[in-house]
Amino acid sequence: MRRSYTPTIGELEAFRALAQSGSATRAAQTLGLTQSAVSRSLQSLEERLGVRLFHRVRQRLILSDAGRAFLRDAERILSDIDGAVLTVMSFGGREQLLRLVALPTFASAWLIPRLGRFAAVAPEITIDVTSALGPVDFSRDPADAAIQRLELRARGAEAIALLDETLIVVASPEITGRSGELSDADLARLPLLQQATRPDLWLRWFQEAAMEAVDILRGPRFEHFGMVLAAARAALGAALVPAMLVEEDLASGRLLRASSRSLDGGSPYGLIFPPQQADNPAFVVFRDWLVEEARGSPDRA
Repeated sequence: MRRSYTPTIGELEAFRALAQSGSATRAAQTLGLTQSAVSRSLQSLEERLGVRLFHRVRQRLILSDAGRAFLRDAERILSDIDGAVLTVMSFGGREQLLRLVALPTFASAWLIPRLGRFAAVAPEITIDVTSALGPVDFSRDPADAAIQRLELRARGAEAIALLDETLIVVASPEITGRSGELSDADLARLPLLQQATRPDLWLRWFQEAAMEAVDILRGPRFEHFGMVLAAARAALGAALVPAMLVEEDLASGRLLRASSRSLDGGSPYGLIFPPQQADNPAFVVFRDWLVEEARGSPDRA
């Protein structure tokens, strides 16, 4: 029988506890084991790997170079196992799990506030939402579907258009004053909050106004619209963002619409999925619900 070099979970836990405490006694107390059990786990692990993971210095255990290198991977492996266990536990007795990827600000501002209605329609389905700014590769990424701009659709994936993207300029009342309305010349004198993955938005805005933008496009740069909006609320400048993401800010008065003009985003938001999801009952229920939710939005595609 071929010898296994793969450590057991117990060995990894003992190794991590020893690395953190530097003492077999304290590691044993942390793990709820005897000192001899922890020592046996370390001996077994070192024999399995064929290296010394610790130096014994006076009454302390000090990580060797090999031990320091191994600790990073051991902690990652144990963290991944914990995450996998918690994911399964989150089913809460329900058998259907739908793993979704969404653009981060769209998820927080549009999707998540509506998920309570989905839970009422389909309480048997657990939703797992993660975020991504780039395309989802369904052959590699652990996702059942994505909600993103359709230009991010990967080859071979199917898609349903949900919402058109209309971009508007918003800013804090500290910047716009009570009226909120600024001319393009006024905007050109303000710091313009930049979205890092879509750096052409302000350029297109001023091109449509027939203004030279070379000396205008200045301002802090942020990774996604959520950060751009946080900066706008902090009065750091004017933001050019999808209207669907600022409904609550406009309603509350935290932000004001700074121009009556708007900009077509060019690519609608949609549900992107691999063809095989058409046979997944949980996906079908979510798809139909999502289409109905989008149909009730002013920005419906």
